[in-house]
Amino acid sequence: MSDTELTEQSAAYDLDAYLDRIGFKGERRADLATLRGVHLAHALSLPFENLDPVRGTAPSLAPADLMAKMIHGRRGGYCYEHNILLRLALEAFGFRVTQLAGRVVVGAGTPESRPRTHAMLRVEVAGEPLPYLADVGFGAPGALLLPVPLVTGTEFEGAGRRHRLVRLPHDGPLELWELQFHGPRGGGGRAWAGQYAFTQEPFAAPDLEVFNWFVGTHPRSPFTRRPYLQRTTADRHLALDGARFTETLADGTVTERTLAEEAQARRVVEEEFGIEVPEGVTLLP
Repeated sequence: MSDTELTEQSAAYDLDAYLDRIGFKGERRADLATLRGVHLAHALSLPFENLDPVRGTAPSLAPADLMAKMIHGRRGGYCYEHNILLRLALEAFGFRVTQLAGRVVVGAGTPESRPRTHAMLRVEVAGEPLPYLADVGFGAPGALLLPVPLVTGTEFEGAGRRHRLVRLPHDGPLELWELQFHGPRGGGGRAWAGQYAFTQEPFAAPDLEVFNWFVGTHPRSPFTRRPYLQRTTADRHLALDGARFTETLADGTVTERTLAEEAQARRVVEEEFGIEVPEGVTLLP
């Protein structure tokens, strides 16, 4: 990124407002405690939602627009929006951050069957031997709540969730990593399941613009077809997938119901997810 682009982004980005919005009160330093604190605060404060694609438009990724929508407004966003906001905060603290992109493998046969449409961050922390994978924009119950070091052979417990990284065999010149989550499986019990696969190749802002346009406007994108919202708090996880509203408590108890009326769906989105439904959005078919 050029010095001019950095200056323009800094001018549009209000770090104080961002930290107030996520409720982070810790030290503003480029250390591991700050990285973990900001990551968790963001993950527990800003919901995941795709209401712009549902109404037929890709959301703007400009910092000023992200601030207006997600920080000053009652909205959430999806991976590009979330992780751009986090990246700008981390860079303001002095972290060295690299933008990565991956292929979502939840429900996929192989990583190669999906395009690279998910964005995450590689963060270097002074004094730490390994970089960290940071990601506050993966809209799934298996999402990271805390960053994890880029290393295999280790399991990580973070804010009640369990993850690990593995390397996958493939024909490319770069190592292929997969983030896995240890969670419920069909038929009972728990098992490891892949979330997304990625290399450490850096991606730039124009790459995200292309990904964002495809995900936000293509008729085959799942995000243009129906509302998909996620919200995680300290004691529960909420999900709205079309008309299906699911609440998962910290002890694993799951309740699910189908929303039958538009007015009911709007109340759930506004009261449970804290999101103001924008004009032009119909939540139920």
